[in-house]
Amino acid sequence: MTRNYFSKVYRPALLLAALSFAFASALTGQVVIVPATPQIGSSNPITAAPPVQRPHTQPCVVPLFQNLAFADFNLKSFSYTPPSACPGPWAKVVFTADFTVTAGRQFDRTAAFYLGHANIFYGTTAEPRSTLSPSWHVEHDVTDLSAIFKSAQTGEANIGNFVGVSGGVTYNGIIYANAALEFYPTSMRDPAPVTPDLVVPVNGSGGDAGTLNTTTDQITQTLNLPTNVERVYLDIIAQSQSNDEFWYFCVPNDQTANLATCGNTAFRETEVTIDGKPAGVAPVYPWIYTGGIDPYLWEPIPGVQTLDFKPYRVDLTPFAGVLSDGNPHTVGVSVFNANSYFLATANLLAFQDHRAQKVTGGILTNTLSAEPMPTVEEHITTSTGPTYTGSVSVASKRKFVISGYVNTSHGRVETTVDDTVNFSSKQEFDVNATTDIQHARQLSTVDSRTTTEEGPFSRVIEKHFAYPLNVGYKFIVNPDGSFYQTTTSDQQDLVRVTKALNGFRDDEFKLSNKVIATDTLKWDTHGNFLGPSGARTTQTYRLQSEDYCYDRTLTAEDQRLVSVKGGRGCEDNDR
Repeated sequence: MTRNYFSKVYRPALLLAALSFAFASALTGQVVIVPATPQIGSSNPITAAPPVQRPHTQPCVVPLFQNLAFADFNLKSFSYTPPSACPGPWAKVVFTADFTVTAGRQFDRTAAFYLGHANIFYGTTAEPRSTLSPSWHVEHDVTDLSAIFKSAQTGEANIGNFVGVSGGVTYNGIIYANAALEFYPTSMRDPAPVTPDLVVPVNGSGGDAGTLNTTTDQITQTLNLPTNVERVYLDIIAQSQSNDEFWYFCVPNDQTANLATCGNTAFRETEVTIDGKPAGVAPVYPWIYTGGIDPYLWEPIPGVQTLDFKPYRVDLTPFAGVLSDGNPHTVGVSVFNANSYFLATANLLAFQDHRAQKVTGGILTNTLSAEPMPTVEEHITTSTGPTYTGSVSVASKRKFVISGYVNTSHGRVETTVDDTVNFSSKQEFDVNATTDIQHARQLSTVDSRTTTEEGPFSRVIEKHFAYPLNVGYKFIVNPDGSFYQTTTSDQQDLVRVTKALNGFRDDEFKLSNKVIATDTLKWDTHGNFLGPSGARTTQTYRLQSEDYCYDRTLTAEDQRLVSVKGGRGCEDNDR
């Protein structure tokens, strides 16, 4: 047995084959609704994240589809009609979905739902087992997409899923899903927020997420915006796939053969352009899917955001004056160092000046370079065996300022986006014919300061994002020919947002989402899988704003939920 048995790039596929999940006939099934709250003893996927805070009004619920089966790679169409009993504007709009995968053998799959080609949900699915048919619930706030909910639309649901025999292996897990929108009417207690007037999807040529195989590939959208746009944002999701799935394990191209992993280094970054010129940057979140590295790590608690991705919002407001000039403009999204491949989708959100038919403006400053300039350090030593030991590091530091103005009905408004975007990764290796040990430490951070000057008022929004990832991987072949794999993972999503008006802070938001997982897989001398050992996963989710506080910790052992603490406030941890 050689160390290539678990090549990191292809580890999910190899693990599924190596684990020999027993064949189970696909069930004629449908969605099984499970409680949204954690259930002790359950193996169903669950996260510590809170449910969406709802207004006090009674919602109108509009089903998008029910018991929709996914057993191929075809888009599934559905129809949407606005709720006549809740005409809007709405205090809040909440997307909900429930999923079930029939017991058997199946990969994790990408799930993406669209309405009018605008993305309303993006995530991945849980893997089943021969004795487990996982069911789970997701929900999130989609109020900012209210513009597309005002009129009848056609939607598409895409969960590409292979059911059949491939390479002598039968894949028989069928995915079923329900989805709905909840519309909450306004009241004195629950007024309608100000939402974007326009939502413009930015996708691939077929209206679904576009494929980015290299740095130069883009998804683009030609914009013909109204002439009175005063604020613009772009919500982006860039999802790693195939050779890029474990991009945080990648190394420089000259070391890929020695270390049996992917290339282009462990650095990826999403770039935004307008008319081919740099306009913004988004970090790539290191999502780990439920089949990633070791499927038992993520049962029943998946990795951070695994089942429901969060888009990253890029502030394009400095370009509002340019985009309002009455001419067509093209927005583009690419991923630096993409290595076959990323899927990317985005929604452009625009706010109009309703008291003016036309605004004017332009760019004052733009110091953003077209591409980052990462630094790479290789310290790999080769000895007899061959054995490769040492470290590989990659880092990127970017600081830029983009400033623009618009002349509106309420005066001249100047917006300045001042961003510092940093990335660092260090991987340590000890690799030979019987040993594959790797430790990856990675950190992406963004410190963003947006200043809006309007007459005597100066509003400042400061945002800090941090995505720490620490993964240890050990694969050892014992002298008797048996072997084992041990994995530990520490994955976080940290966000802090503060708002101030004329120097006085008037709002603050903090989020900490952390998943720590460990597990050992063992095989005997004949390559027979003996099962997982010592599996333990914990997730702690803390959220705090000016008027809300939430704190919950989940713990799972041996693929079952064993502990739930907190969840009703930051001081109640005894549940």
